[in-house]
Amino acid sequence: MTENQRGTAAETTTLLLCGAHLTDGRTVDVRLSGTRIEAVGTAGSLTAAPDHSDADGTRIDLRGYLLLPAPAEPHAHLDGALTADASVASGPPSYEPEDVQRRVTEAALLQLGHGATAIRTHVRIGDIQGLGTLAAVLQARRALRGLVDLHAVAVPRLLTGVAGADGLSALRDALKMGAGVVGGCPDLDPDPSGYAEAVLAVAAEFGLPVDLHTQGDDPARLARLAAMAGGLRPGVVIGPCNGLARLPQAAATRAAGQLSAAGVSVVALPQGGCGALESSRRGAAGLLAPVRELRAAGVRVAAGSGSLRDLANPVGRGDPLEAAFLLTSYGECGAADAYDAVSGQARAVLGLPEVRVEAGFPAELLAVRGERIEGVLSLAYSRIVIHRGRVVSRTSAVREYCDSATTAALDLPRQSRSDGGLA
Repeated sequence: MTENQRGTAAETTTLLLCGAHLTDGRTVDVRLSGTRIEAVGTAGSLTAAPDHSDADGTRIDLRGYLLLPAPAEPHAHLDGALTADASVASGPPSYEPEDVQRRVTEAALLQLGHGATAIRTHVRIGDIQGLGTLAAVLQARRALRGLVDLHAVAVPRLLTGVAGADGLSALRDALKMGAGVVGGCPDLDPDPSGYAEAVLAVAAEFGLPVDLHTQGDDPARLARLAAMAGGLRPGVVIGPCNGLARLPQAAATRAAGQLSAAGVSVVALPQGGCGALESSRRGAAGLLAPVRELRAAGVRVAAGSGSLRDLANPVGRGDPLEAAFLLTSYGECGAADAYDAVSGQARAVLGLPEVRVEAGFPAELLAVRGERIEGVLSLAYSRIVIHRGRVVSRTSAVREYCDSATTAALDLPRQSRSDGGLA
């Protein structure tokens, strides 16, 4: 199917989701038309087509599923994803364009299967790779259009001093090629504040958002960044900011207030750091930004996955629901707010429109087997992903127990379809 055919299909298809649970306790039917939610009604009240003909509509039975706004992934590194095994076996991974495109495509589809219908991926530019890696990522983005929205962040290594001139030139070229976000790692530049100032200036020049990697462990540097970022639109995001958790309480609170006043958002990485910051650590100590304190100060906090089976985290899953699960497990917020961090707040960080299971909102949805958000985050196995009003991914899990008197007596749960067959 060509890109134009995909777009036409999305504009004309009607899809009826039957008997889904919502987080407010209701059980509803939801009718999608094109890329929007057309109607939401009590279970059994809607037909697949508004004229009651059902001729051009498709039904999906979602009894036993919780229907949610789809997650988005605000912090990925897809060009280096899925390289941990290859690195162990044969040395550094290949950054030939075809290899990068294959990895990006495979990793994006993996995250789509988890439910993320939009992904922001950070791409290093300059140095040895030049702009070749970005070109491969943009090619993958074109190939994935209609399945998942891929947002590319251009990340130069150096932007200050004599060496920084080449980085600035590469950054401008990357944005002209199609990268939609100005990124970077100020912590790795000899002049971190100068680096951040250069990024913000280029972003203002192109009218693009900013997304910076930083540990956030220097209060003075954070204060300068907040002061510089205050008036920039369409916005500034920083992360993973796990260094904030190691600051004295008073300093962390003051920094959170400054970020809030400047409108700077934070993307936390509950499963660990990412390869962009060589000094990032995994493990319970110093792992996570102080999400509770940031939210209390009014900072928008989204949660991302970071590394996906690369050298920084060889077992990274790239699953937004795992990020929400970890936020809840660490006691940073309740289950509903944790899910919002990977859905509503993540979409806001990416500049995407809000999604609610209400008429008129975008048809970006995730159905997960379960009835409550806590159960979904705990056992999120079977999933149906809807992007632009059509089903783009299904994952079905079946749990069976051996036939014994014990299992029969306990009536242990078994996932199955509503028609009695295995899910």
